Amino acid sequence: MSDMTVDTLRFGTVSYSDDELLFFPRGIPAFEEHHKWILAGSDDSAIRWLQNIEDGSLALPVTSPDAVRPDYNAKVPDDELKLLGTKDFSELAFLIVLSVPDGEPWNMTANLRAPILVNLRTHRAVQVIALNEEYPIKHMIFPDDVREKMKAKSEGGSR
Repeated sequence: MSDMTVDTLRFGTVSYSDDELLFFPRGIPAFEEHHKWILAGSDDSAIRWLQNIEDGSLALPVTSPDAVRPDYNAKVPDDELKLLGTKDFSELAFLIVLSVPDGEPWNMTANLRAPILVNLRTHRAVQVIALNEEYPIKHMIFPDDVREKMKAKSEGGSR
């Protein structure tokens, strides 16, 4: 498979191959017209970037749900699994989208209610609404004490 490139706002020119391409048949909510994505960023980092290859300025920070909540166990509607072409959870990877308020990284949240499922065999992907009502859309990443320390440090003070 030949390498292709995309010029991105965050990473400059990124090379990728067909087998790295994730295809979202419905796009992603708010980005329905964008179907082709890759994972960008360092493999060593807990946070990766879902980088759109049709619009180099569009990238979403994502992570494994286990990095945020080790007991994460999203219940997924069967029709969503059909769209991915499998009901075998061993063939799926889960990602959750992070939201980082501009200038306030201590207020980073994770959307536990709407995970992204990736079929590792076919590379088809879809963002779904988990049936678990206890999972919030904005789950705080950092505990209150850590958030306060991060905020104080950014303001030049210390606690």
